[in-house]
Amino acid sequence: MSPTRKAGGRKSGLGRGLDALIPSERPGLGFAELPLAAIRPNPRQPRRTFDAEALEELASSIRTVGVLQPIVVRDRGDGSYELVAGERRLRAAELAGLERIPAVIRGEDGDEGSLVEALVENLQREDLTPLEEAAAYRQLMEDFGLTHEEVAARVGKSRSAVTNTLRLLGLPGPIQALVETGELGAGHARALLGLEDQAYAVHLAERIVAEGWSVRQVEAAVRLRKGIRARAGGAGTTKPRPAAVIELESRLAEHLGTKVAIDMGRRGGKLVIRFSSLDDLERIYRRFYS
Repeated sequence: MSPTRKAGGRKSGLGRGLDALIPSERPGLGFAELPLAAIRPNPRQPRRTFDAEALEELASSIRTVGVLQPIVVRDRGDGSYELVAGERRLRAAELAGLERIPAVIRGEDGDEGSLVEALVENLQREDLTPLEEAAAYRQLMEDFGLTHEEVAARVGKSRSAVTNTLRLLGLPGPIQALVETGELGAGHARALLGLEDQAYAVHLAERIVAEGWSVRQVEAAVRLRKGIRARAGGAGTTKPRPAAVIELESRLAEHLGTKVAIDMGRRGGKLVIRFSSLDDLERIYRRFYS
């Protein structure tokens, strides 16, 4: 599979139209699919260990939908490139068996600020799929430390719109593939995020596509499934949660950009914060102190 090839044969928005991602008139920046063998590690990379399970999960996603986020490299001028950002994606691409990977190339005069501006320009002018848009948002946050609010301000969208789009990256790979090919709408996919059973979510997604369900039908099916599981677990007599707790849970989820659950008990409670990878966990950690 080509590193940017999707199910259905379509190329990724971050890999299709290479000149569109980084405008040719922007100095110091370029875009290409580079051989992995030509990319050298960054000696200034502070991280030395990577979670093997998380890397394999990302590699599995790459095998399914391709590399959605280009890595960032610096041209060394000798036919090789030094990695600037995206070592986790590079390692996962190697695990996935790719030979080439999409990369943004910085020249000696290409600074980080102009790279961020170029990625934002692409978001504003390209017809990206919802997942490609989400991947670009995540790159701006992970590689350049932008918050949800800062990304939203840069691309001219609300913070909640950015947060909801990013949630799509938590979908199982088969569902992401359906979204990428346009068979499953983003609204349908977001409704499926309410299901904890990923195997059932994939089954339901395939049924949605086959039968042409509306978003409301999906939401109803998810509510029904959750209700059945709650009753089976003896949760049918649970008292309604206080409105203040629901509001706080929603505000925390929006601020952190991930699913948050507050479980209240008689003598306190617990706060559960979902994350998809070590990079995502580090991003959430930084948000607590921003």
